[in-house]
Amino acid sequence: DRLFMVRHSTEDTIVAISTPMGEGGIGIVRLSGDKATGIADKIFKAKDGRKPSRFTTYTVHYGHVIDTRSGSAKVIDEVLLTVMKAPKSYTKEDIVEINCHGGIQAVKRIMELALECGARMAEPGEFTKRAFLNGRIDLVQAEAVLDVIRAKTEGSLKVAVGQLEGELSKTVNDIREEII
Repeated sequence: DRLFMVRHSTEDTIVAISTPMGEGGIGIVRLSGDKATGIADKIFKAKDGRKPSRFTTYTVHYGHVIDTRSGSAKVIDEVLLTVMKAPKSYTKEDIVEINCHGGIQAVKRIMELALECGARMAEPGEFTKRAFLNGRIDLVQAEAVLDVIRAKTEGSLKVAVGQLEGELSKTVNDIREEII
């Protein structure tokens, strides 16, 4: 059975569409890993000409996603690109988020370009898995992410956000310390 198991390295740079597929005002394509800014260098042309690998952390930049495979720079979409550098990001890895128009084709094409430039498709929940494995969040907080996403009432959202912020983990740790 091991032959059929696919194991992905946590050292790969991953990409996923982070917004629901369909028509919408904004679509977000997220990259995480050591090659995130390098991949962005290949597909993003900033209005000021600088490369994403040179951007400082927590900055947003206006420009275009371009496809240069044909030898000319074909514009895919007008976008805002955000850079969050390790270790101060959700996954504790370099993260690039590309905010594009929310049409199905624009989002899909940007993700395909990232894949063609060296990223691999993220598995469901892999960004949160990396946040957990890299020590950014604990298991209770990782599970709370899905609870926040699925919350249908204000009360369930409040409980989930509390868990995400570490309230339950702190209580358990306090009880553990008292017992020890």
